[in-house]
Amino acid sequence: MPKKATRQARLNFRLSPELKEVIEAAAAHLGQSVSDFAVSTLVQSARGVIHEHDVTTLSNRDRDIFLALLDDADAKPNETLKKAAERYKRHLGKRNAG
Repeated sequence: MPKKATRQARLNFRLSPELKEVIEAAAAHLGQSVSDFAVSTLVQSARGVIHEHDVTTLSNRDRDIFLALLDDADAKPNETLKKAAERYKRHLGKRNAG
């Protein structure tokens, strides 16, 4: 049987009574506790921010240039590209370690 996730970490913050009422009403509309609503909403928003940060969107022109460069069998990575690849690998290592 899968292990149930334990809730050991906390986030504490203060907000105005008006904002608390809005959050309580939204949670009630969804049939959730305020805690469950807050956690699910924060996690969804956080994942969206991370996705926007990590994804690069190319224009059609840039996509075509990129794909053409990938098809170039004679192309060799220059020093700038090698350094960028190393920075990216370090970045991934930090994200996976944390």
